Amino acid sequence: MQPLVTGEAVALDLRPAAIPSRLLAGVVDAVLQAILFFVPAALEGAVLPSVSPAASAAISLTLYVLVVAGYPTVFETLLRGRTPGKMLLGLRVVRDDGGPVGFRQSLVRALAGLLLERPGVTFGVAALVTMALNGQGKRIGDLLAGTVVLQERVAVRGGPVAVMPPELRAWAASTDLSGVTDELALSARQLLARAHAMTPAAREDLGGRLVAAVLAVVSPPPPLGTPGWAVLSAVLAERRHRDETRLAGVTGVPPWGPAPEVEPMPGYGPPPVVGPAPAVPPIDSPPAAGPGGFVVPS
Repeated sequence: MQPLVTGEAVALDLRPAAIPSRLLAGVVDAVLQAILFFVPAALEGAVLPSVSPAASAAISLTLYVLVVAGYPTVFETLLRGRTPGKMLLGLRVVRDDGGPVGFRQSLVRALAGLLLERPGVTFGVAALVTMALNGQGKRIGDLLAGTVVLQERVAVRGGPVAVMPPELRAWAASTDLSGVTDELALSARQLLARAHAMTPAAREDLGGRLVAAVLAVVSPPPPLGTPGWAVLSAVLAERRHRDETRLAGVTGVPPWGPAPEVEPMPGYGPPPVVGPAPAVPPIDSPPAAGPGGFVVPS
């Protein structure tokens, strides 16, 4: 199975929903859909007894499409990837990057189910075969929409490499990080994780280039005198927090835990500061690390 990847470029060890639980959730949703279809159909027959067979067939077909496609689309959009059946079984649909699904993804999944996977089209075999062969249990609709169905319980493999420096919490929370790509975040994370094994010259060269690349795409700039390791660590920690918040579907105070033990190392000097700096006290360098040094989890 291929793991989901957060904005910090950390693999999330999320458990895909098992096929039996998805089938049971589908049965629950199918029962509710049947109720939504047959009750209005019965009322239509009672209220409009003289309607022509062609008109009755058109009404029934329209109602069928609205129920079959509209039911999952509306519920998954409003309930952030859940239908009543999925809620009962503890399942949730998320995007491939772990974020909540929107209207577009929900609609694509629903239309794929209507046109390609319903018993009347492929007798449900196509969906079952696709889920059985795919490492993440994806059906055709998931492949087309870029989604995956997961168990609600989420576990993260390994601890975070980046720790939020306390002095940068306010800056990071208000910073636009949309320009920090997954590739750039992955490079920064690998540098923080492996800096202790690099030569000082290589660390200074790569660290300086990465800090410059990050400062070129974040806004506003960090406080004056912020060391390079702190910029990278704050950006990665904030991206991780935003991904966890999005994945959980809630907002709140950043869940910063106690900082792990770190190993002080020589650094590459403070990063350049572009534009006016916020009136925030600069971060002290880590003990014995020198100005702008890296701090790497042990």
